[in-house]
Amino acid sequence: MSWNRRVFSLSLDDRKAKLVRSRRHSDRYELSVDGIPQSVVSMTEPTRLEYAYTQHIARAMDAAAEPGAPLFTVHLGAGALTLARYVEATRAGSPQLVVEFEPELYAAVIAALPLPPGADVRVIFGDARAVADAELPDEEWVDARFTVVDLWDAAVIRHRVASQEFYRRVAARSAASGVVAVNLLDGHPFEYSRRQAATLRSVFEHVAVVLDAEPEDDEGPLGNVVVFASDEPLEIVMTPELLGTPRPPLLHDGQLTSWIAGARIMTDADGTDSPDPDDPLWN
Repeated sequence: MSWNRRVFSLSLDDRKAKLVRSRRHSDRYELSVDGIPQSVVSMTEPTRLEYAYTQHIARAMDAAAEPGAPLFTVHLGAGALTLARYVEATRAGSPQLVVEFEPELYAAVIAALPLPPGADVRVIFGDARAVADAELPDEEWVDARFTVVDLWDAAVIRHRVASQEFYRRVAARSAASGVVAVNLLDGHPFEYSRRQAATLRSVFEHVAVVLDAEPEDDEGPLGNVVVFASDEPLEIVMTPELLGTPRPPLLHDGQLTSWIAGARIMTDADGTDSPDPDDPLWN
C-alpha cells in the first residue's frame, strides 16, 4: 500500500482502523477494522453501493416512504456512514440518528469524508445496548421509520446486541410501521442466522431473510444475511422485484418457518456471538 492511499490509520483500544482511498477510483474509500472491511463510500456517487447487503437495505429504504419524502432513519453502528449518505442523497434533509461506540473513529471519518451540507445527522456516542436500554421517552430515538442494525466488533456481533431483549428495545423505539434491517454474516447450515430470524419473529409480526448464498449450498462460503422485520407487511415480500436481478434468495412465511426449523430464540441468558470468519470451518 502506498502512503498516499492511506487517508488515516487509527488505534482503537487493541484494534486498528484504516480508511484507504481506492487505487482505481479516487472518489471511493474503504474503511476496515483489524483488516475486516466495514464500509465502502463513494463521495461523488453516494447511491453507488459496493456490497450486496447494503443494496438490499437501500432498496427496502426506497420502499419505506414515497420517493424523496423524509425518512427518520436510525443507524446502530456508523462505519463510514455509507447508508446515511445514501438516505441523504435520495431523501435530502431526512432526520437521521447514528449510535456509535467509537467517537474517535466517527470524528476521523467525518473529518476525512464530510457529510453533505444540510445533512441532518445526529450522533449519540455509546454502547448501542446501553442506549437502547435507557428509559423512554428519549428525545432523539423515538418512532424510527427505518432502523439499520449493523453492530460489529471488528468481525463479530456480540450476543448482547442480538438478543430478544435487545430487539424488544429497538421495537419500542420504532414507529408502528417501522422497518428494522439486521446485517449478519453466516454460512450453511446458517445456525446463527436461523436463531436470529427466530428471535426477530418473536418480537415482530413480519420477518423476511435475504441471503447472499443459496440456503441449501453446504459448500458455500460465509456471506451476508439480512433479516428484515416489521409489525406491518414488508414491501420486499410484497414486491420482491425491489431486490433487483439476479434476485437473491428471499425467505418468508412458510418457507422461512421451514428454514428456521425450531432454532432457539436468543436471549441475554442463551445467546451466542456471531460466527468468527477466522474459524477454519469457513476457510
